[in-house]
Amino acid sequence: MGKNKLKKFAALETYPHVLQYSYARLQDEGFPLRGRWKTDFFHNDHPIVLELGCGKGEYTVGLARKNPDRNYIGVDVKGARIYTGATMALEEKMTNVAFLRASISDILSFFAPGEVSEIWITFPDPQMQYTRRRLTSPRFLEMYRNILAPDALIRLKTDSPFLYTYTRNLILHNSMPLSADSSDLYADCNPDLPASLREIRTFYEQQWLARGKTIKYLAFRLPAHEVEHIDEDDIERDDYHAVSRGNFHETPSK
Repeated sequence: MGKNKLKKFAALETYPHVLQYSYARLQDEGFPLRGRWKTDFFHNDHPIVLELGCGKGEYTVGLARKNPDRNYIGVDVKGARIYTGATMALEEKMTNVAFLRASISDILSFFAPGEVSEIWITFPDPQMQYTRRRLTSPRFLEMYRNILAPDALIRLKTDSPFLYTYTRNLILHNSMPLSADSSDLYADCNPDLPASLREIRTFYEQQWLARGKTIKYLAFRLPAHEVEHIDEDDIERDDYHAVSRGNFHETPSK
């Protein structure tokens, strides 16, 4: 492990707005803020919004800047990534931002039923080969149901045509209320789309835009019934995701 990562991990241990709980610790102690985020951490009654797979956390911070009347929690398992956004929030003395270093598979251990008012999923790995790992799969959507307040929105922002098509087909198949649907966000003139969708750009989003990729967006609510799986065999796979995300910093070819 590089010295830079070790420094970041050490710094995160001192950040009061970064919570790190291993699976073993959860089993032994439980999570003390579950059901008590508003009263014991944020000390207000503002809605709680999650960004799942927040990466560097810049979208979490960007949303929190624009919406001081909401509490934002970025969730990611990679501490070295979280460090960027967590440091920005600390330097700006933001009080409506937190970061949770944890696996999204364990999300029910961290939030009580109805505790979350909205979920953002920004540029996740489309997991084309593994449906169960896909953050918009029925498996995860049913997890979210257990922590979301009634009528809560789930927002997906993605560069992946496969993930967009899969999620849209899943929404339509299950008759989920769909409040927004854009297959090319930056070419979409719909005035009802939130300005933050274009004004806040993650590290990955900037990389994809530089490569001429279109950004897609869906906002939807869960149905009353359990989400059913769909046949995804006919959905075309993304070819450009064969490139390692570790190479995103390279200058795009002309």
